[in-house]
Order: sequence, then structure tokens, then C-alpha cells
Amino acid sequence: MPITVTALRETAAGERRVAITPEVARKLRARGLSVLLERGAGEAAGFPDEAYAETAFATAAEVLAQADVLACVLPPEDAVYAQLREGAVVFGQLRPYGAAARIEALNRRRLTAFALELLPRTTRAQAMDVLSSQAAVAGYRATLIAAEACPKFFPMLTTAAGTIRPSRVLVIGAGVAGLQAIATARRLGAQVEGYDVRPETREQVESLGAKFLDLGVSAAGSGGYARELSAEERAAQQQALADHLKVVDVVIGTAAVPGRPAPKILSAAMVEGMRPGALIVDLAAESGGNCELTRPGGGVSHGHVRILGPLNLPAGAPLHASEMYARNLFNFLELLLKDGHLQPDFADELVERTCLAHAGELRFKG
Repeated sequence: MPITVTALRETAAGERRVAITPEVARKLRARGLSVLLERGAGEAAGFPDEAYAETAFATAAEVLAQADVLACVLPPEDAVYAQLREGAVVFGQLRPYGAAARIEALNRRRLTAFALELLPRTTRAQAMDVLSSQAAVAGYRATLIAAEACPKFFPMLTTAAGTIRPSRVLVIGAGVAGLQAIATARRLGAQVEGYDVRPETREQVESLGAKFLDLGVSAAGSGGYARELSAEERAAQQQALADHLKVVDVVIGTAAVPGRPAPKILSAAMVEGMRPGALIVDLAAESGGNCELTRPGGGVSHGHVRILGPLNLPAGAPLHASEMYARNLFNFLELLLKDGHLQPDFADELVERTCLAHAGELRFKG
């Protein structure tokens, strides 16, 4: 019998993405796999059931009873694991950090689970890097939110009433989300700067037409992430940043490290020194925020400065976010297949690094 790859309708509040799109369903069938989806699984993302030509649909319970592989966007509810048969594979964004009870539940059921957030940031892993693909969506949407909420125009305008100067936008963090935020702010005509403690990002920032903000502090680390700053380095960084923020109209915070709280870069004192009408959009709100005043999922005013902490931004552009995400999952699933069978090769770094549990063995040590 062919392997049955499945997906359910996502149930997390506000989640509109789907793990398997019509395009990826076709690719899976072309590989000789069977595809079974819960009815309405892709509807919120813009993919009604009829868009999935030749794909079978069933109730959630029927899908889980037949699943060899369950693809997900966010971790399924705990009750889902109990309905999967032993040996089934669950993969997607499983949010493993701080989820010991969930991982233990997977292990007790002798399920095999892969958390794609744990992929190493290597060239080979790029095609399956869910963090990068979804961060690109988040960076884009954060900038649109900033442009709408900012009391100023982003571009320079020459009008009969005079010339309007462009807004000055500072993007903190030059990872995938930050670079997409920079590119989008540039497209909207703002005067853009990018800041990152990793000096190697200067070239990337400048390649997008933005200015790299050099505060004289380097935190070059390994694996594509920054190292933690010393107390002296942090003090020097914060003083230089505080001085610069006085002339900035919009700050977009994107600095984050997987599995850890977001670095607190903007203090209340810094915010108090910003000009009236300034805006902060904190993309790192889900992991605590880059600003100590951020309220995850809401907005707050501090003096004359507005701080927004939007959550799950990729879900706000579900069609393209799902297309990118589903391609990531398909590329990873290719690693698990051999001659039409599920045979994870744990000698492969990408497979080994992402595995949470397998055949009753707890493999994640984070």
C-alpha cells in the first residue's frame, strides 16, 4: 500500500495556513504517495477542496486513522497524537523548546516526530527551512503594518502644499525577516537603515539600498546567529542606539534566537527619548519582544510613542505563506523516503538534528 500523507485543518487561534497545498498534493501523488486531507483543510488559506484535484477528503478522525505521515503548520492538539497509530510520522513546526510534556506524549505513542525549526542553517537545508520562508512573510507584513500605523508618509512626496520628507525607518536584526522588512520599506520609499550586531550582515543590508547602522559593537557568532553580548558591550550598544533613536520615525524589531527569549534591545528610557509620533513594530513579540514595553498581541502607548506587538504574521498572508511552507515540507519529506518506504536516515544531519522522538526513543535534548 502507498504511504498516506495527511494534513488537518489547523485549529490554533488565528491560524489560516495549511501544510499541504494543491501544488504539493500533486507532487506527492507523482511520487506514488496517497494524499488524504480533512475537509476544508485549505479553505482559510485560499484553497477550497475543489482546488485539490484527485485528492481524497475525510473527517479528522478518519484522516488520523489512516495517516502514515501527518504534516502540520503548528503543533496539533494533544488529542491528535492519541488517534495516530504507532510508527506514524508527525512533522512541521512542533515548537519543541519548553514542550517536554508534548514530546513525551509523542514518545509514549511511539510516534516519529520531526521539528523543522531545528534544521541547521546550512546551504543544503535552505529548501526546507521553514523558519526562513515564514520569516520572509513576517518581515514583509510587519513593514506594511508599520506603514499603515505610522502618522507619516513613508516616501518623499512633492506636492502643491510643499515637499514631504520620507520617514526614517530603522530595522533591528538583519536575518531573513529583517532583510525582507528592509526591502519592503525601501519599496515603499522610506529612508531605511538596518542594524545587526553581526558585522557580516552589512553587505546584505547595503545590497538592498539601505544604510548599515554601525554602533561599534560586534557579536559575530556561529551557525548564523549572534553570540550574547557582555555587560560592557551591551551598555555601549544601548547608549549609541539610544542617541540614534532620537531621529528615527519607525523601528521594526526582528532580532530573535530560536529557543530563547528575544533579546531586549529597546529599553523604556530609549523609547522615552524618541520623537513624538514615533512607532515601534516588534516582530519579536512572540518570544517576548525586542522592546521591554512590548505587549505581545496588542499595542501600547508610552509617552508619545506607539508600540505594536503583532503575533503570527505569516498567517495574515496564508496563501503564499502556505505555498512556501508546503514546499519546505515536501523537500524535507524527500529525505525520509527510500524506494517508496519511510526510512529516515539518522546518519543524515538534517534528519538527526530535527528528530524529537523515534520508535519509543526520546531524541531531543534541548
